[in-house]
Amino acid sequence: MILHQKDLVPKKILQHSVLPKLHPLVLLLLLQTWRVCCHPQCLDYKPPFGPQQPLVFCKEYAKFGCCDLQKDEEISSRFYSIMENFDHSGYAACGKYIRSILCQECSPYAAHLYDAEDANTPMRVLPGLCGDYCSDYWLRCRYTLSLLLEDLGGPQQFANLTATIEEDRQRFCDFLELKDKQYCYPNVLTDAELNANLGLVREDPKGCLEVCLQEVANGLRNPVAMIHADDGSHRFFVAEQLGYVWVYLANGSRIDRPFLNLTQAVLTSPWAGDERGFLCIALHPRFTTVRKAYVYYSVSVKREERIRISEFSLSADDDNQLDHSSERTILEVVEPASNHNGGQLLFGHDGYLYIFIGDGGRAGDPFGKFGNSQNKSALLGKVLRIDVDNNYEGVPYSIPSDNPFIGEQGAKPEIYAYGVRNMWRCSIDRGDPVTGAGRGRMFCGDVGQNKYEEIDIIVKGGNYGWRAKEGFSCYDRRLCQNSSLDDILPIFDYPHKLGKSVTGGYIYRGCEMPNLNGLYIFGDFMSGRLMSLKENEATGEWQYNEICMGRDQTCKFPKLINSYYRYIISFAEDEAGELYFLATGVPSATARSGVIYKIVDPSRRAPPGKCRIKPLPVKIKGKLIHFHPKEEFVINKKPTTTPVPTTTTPKTTTTRKHTIRRPIIIRKPPIPTRQTTRKIARPQPTTTATAKEVTRKTAQSAPIKTTSATTIRPTTVQRGPTVPATTPSTGYRATIMTAVCSRISQTSNNSTTSTKRYWRTTPYPASTTSPPLSTPQFPSPTPLLSLKRPQGALLTVTWATYTSQKPKKPQATTASTTLPKVQGEKLWPAGKQQGPEESNQVNKGRRGRGRGYKRRRGGRRLPSGSVRLVSADGLPDRGRVEIFIGGEWGTVCDDLFTRKAGTVVCRQLGFTGVLAVMKRAALGEASSRVRILLDDVECEGGERSLLECKRSKVGKHNCSHEEDVGVICD
Repeated sequence: MILHQKDLVPKKILQHSVLPKLHPLVLLLLLQTWRVCCHPQCLDYKPPFGPQQPLVFCKEYAKFGCCDLQKDEEISSRFYSIMENFDHSGYAACGKYIRSILCQECSPYAAHLYDAEDANTPMRVLPGLCGDYCSDYWLRCRYTLSLLLEDLGGPQQFANLTATIEEDRQRFCDFLELKDKQYCYPNVLTDAELNANLGLVREDPKGCLEVCLQEVANGLRNPVAMIHADDGSHRFFVAEQLGYVWVYLANGSRIDRPFLNLTQAVLTSPWAGDERGFLCIALHPRFTTVRKAYVYYSVSVKREERIRISEFSLSADDDNQLDHSSERTILEVVEPASNHNGGQLLFGHDGYLYIFIGDGGRAGDPFGKFGNSQNKSALLGKVLRIDVDNNYEGVPYSIPSDNPFIGEQGAKPEIYAYGVRNMWRCSIDRGDPVTGAGRGRMFCGDVGQNKYEEIDIIVKGGNYGWRAKEGFSCYDRRLCQNSSLDDILPIFDYPHKLGKSVTGGYIYRGCEMPNLNGLYIFGDFMSGRLMSLKENEATGEWQYNEICMGRDQTCKFPKLINSYYRYIISFAEDEAGELYFLATGVPSATARSGVIYKIVDPSRRAPPGKCRIKPLPVKIKGKLIHFHPKEEFVINKKPTTTPVPTTTTPKTTTTRKHTIRRPIIIRKPPIPTRQTTRKIARPQPTTTATAKEVTRKTAQSAPIKTTSATTIRPTTVQRGPTVPATTPSTGYRATIMTAVCSRISQTSNNSTTSTKRYWRTTPYPASTTSPPLSTPQFPSPTPLLSLKRPQGALLTVTWATYTSQKPKKPQATTASTTLPKVQGEKLWPAGKQQGPEESNQVNKGRRGRGRGYKRRRGGRRLPSGSVRLVSADGLPDRGRVEIFIGGEWGTVCDDLFTRKAGTVVCRQLGFTGVLAVMKRAALGEASSRVRILLDDVECEGGERSLLECKRSKVGKHNCSHEEDVGVICD
């Protein structure tokens, strides 16, 4: 493939006066940067995966792709169903084409082949082919196209389309060809750049591992710890430095009452960087039966600063709250300074409680001859291990019998390891999920003094060298040269040019990101740097790689972001082993700028269903506060520069030279013998038939991509006889639009029986104030939006009610070009006729009708939750989504609105599903007088109405009508 400069660099950049002055090498780097902009992605907008079971039919994607065995069997079934129409010779000639086209759903680049990288743009019905391959397909097996399309829809849906393009190679390949020659099939299989390191963690040119993030919680005040109960509920508990601990449920919502509130006892301040405060919490490993929690916090007793380790019991009345009166002090240690407080509590796999205490503060551990850390008669600068079981009477804890210094004179029996400076954040390795290798190892980050930060693995009786050593280097040379030091060296240290305050992390052992298994991920509080270590099992050495945020295209998946706040306070893992980190933009105990991020690998995911969890139900007392992310998702980002154009050559108007063409003899491909006769409905001449001429400037170009500065104007739709276009549109989008218009025309001109429960109104001229005369006279319908339309434009409305009861048996209705009269359900809008500038507020009815209902003809009420599609282009299967709540129609914001939410809307309207969700008011923007009723709508797909989905309160939103969401139904 030959790519010219003009195909890769935006025209505005080429015209810039600075470009000719750029060094050729710089220009080459720029071109390389623009070219490498895409990533593997499946049709469900998620990364590819390795199937748990090998594929049988699409074997080329058995190791890595977008299909599991169930999907592979579905594709195989479709293939053999289509091939039943062929004899042996036709099977041999066309089988390979049909199979290859169907199997592209399994390609790791399926989203690119189907033009489905963006959930806001329509998806191709067939994968994009390369030009040469398409020409060969047309020459040999072009009549199979109708079978492929009929397999995706009804027999008549694409009838006109296939009839018009199967005999024209140019139109045939305009429909199937993908202009990007790098991603079209079959080039995508052989492109070295696309297939290099496919499925591995993506690295930038400097070797930095690229990951993405998902925002999980926000508005926290210096979140210092996050733990889980390991009880099947998949709750997690987040501690703030101020003294609060909050409970978050598996769905992301937070209970409004704190799990623990120690703000009156905790010693801290609003000063940025204050190390005192509530520092850690640990739940008993048998929390479901023992029901105890342990906390680590700073306290002032008679003007003396101390570290206090306390025990709390769970409330008898509420499983999401501790009994504040049950506090029992386990241990207190006097702190000679306000820094180096340590602050880690955790239970080991042996069931004992480990406590990590700093060296007492100041600088260089100046206490005593050798410092606190090397003094075994002091608890400062140590790792302690105690037994808190069976402590109901007498002493609050006991000493494990195998603690290493029990028999040593003058040594504290609680000491498990010593020679630590200020360990901040430790974790225990769960072990490899298959082999169990590494299980039980304890990793800690130890904050350095002047030069180095280090990562240690804690072992029983170990001396970690402080203050004799800092990392691998000597700090106190006299102590460092002491032959009796016998210290344990760190597995890794780094200089202060990379960061000045290490935050220990976790070894990833989760399920969702198999590429990260065995990777120790940690960070630095001061520099905000994310880092990783990977063990070489053969040599025992640890390899370092920095972690950086993936570029916009790398992280262009739903709900993902690629930026975070600088100050990394802590790391955490949830009950399933997925990894998180806690950071803040303002390191103050009173600033609500703390955020929890989930680490996501965009290069590979686990196979569907492998990581599915079913959280146990949790009894809630109080209210739930739903989570609303504040960071902008990468997938919703607007381009700040001119987007890189595709390799499609722009169409230009040229003067054709009339030449005498010689006849070309083409050997016709095999024509399949169909088992059933396919009838194509032809339009019948009638006075009520409606033909439409759609004027679209974008019909001849690439998919619509809207930005905040883009305004999508209503499409002009006229009634009258069909006018042949003088310059027919070509390309995939234009071909599809032609087929859709033909389909609608056939539907309106032929009376057919519908089995759908819900009905849709047929468009009528905007200037008409009442339905056609053939319709019984009902009250004039209420205008659906305030919108200035061109003369002759249509305003199409598709709408349906919402009921919480089970749907009744579908009733057959007859399609007509007039407003229908439906037996049993007259879903007519009520109210007076409004002017174009009036609001859509419905006048309140009489008392006793109930809030949220709108009176209709015959005394029936329109319930809250009913939806409709408001369209300005005359197509009843698409439009802006509006919902009826509290007596008025209003719009829905596109924030968090996905295809699952679109499916809820389309199914409520009687469609089978959703083709696309259109954001940024791409299908029309409502008048400013129309209220925005719903925002942050998140659905699972099975709800009966948007009101049943997770969402903000009615009327609460942080968007404008420029973000009105629309859908295209199937």
